[in-house]
Amino acid sequence: MDNKLVQQQVALVQAIADGDRRAFEQLYRQTSPALFPVALRMLRRSAWAEEVLHDSFLAVWNRAATYDPAFSSPMTWLTHIVRNRCIDWLRSGTTRSSELEEELTEYTPVTSYQNDENQHDDKQVDKLTQCLAHLPPEQRQSVVLAYYQGMSHSEIATWLHQPLGTVKSWVRRALDHLKDCVGL
Repeated sequence: MDNKLVQQQVALVQAIADGDRRAFEQLYRQTSPALFPVALRMLRRSAWAEEVLHDSFLAVWNRAATYDPAFSSPMTWLTHIVRNRCIDWLRSGTTRSSELEEELTEYTPVTSYQNDENQHDDKQVDKLTQCLAHLPPEQRQSVVLAYYQGMSHSEIATWLHQPLGTVKSWVRRALDHLKDCVGL
């Protein structure tokens, strides 16, 4: 790796330690294209790799002050964070999400109405079902558990073995997608 780039990244990490959001954005743009494949290779699912990369950069934001360039280059440090987050993700039982997917399909809003008066409702249910199908599994599960099972964010986090903030993000992203998709 180019020594000038390494020095630039060291400076960015130090600026992040001081709370510089622009430096954080710049470091993300420079390094995420190389870090995402690391996560994807370990997790084998794009949605999981994206989530781990997100969590990894939150860790970078929170732990930038602990970085010491005498021990490693910024890319080595970042790769170490991503790999450890992937291992934590795999150990946390997140791989259960594909198994839960089958269990949760029975709670999606698939109903049929018998009279003509409710054809409009039938179309809305079909549209919502299609929109739910386009969500990443973890977002769909979170929304289904929240709105069809009545679980709180804390209960969902416990059920899915995920941090509360992650679950809240999934629900928020899912609702944003559903709002755009359904056309509200």
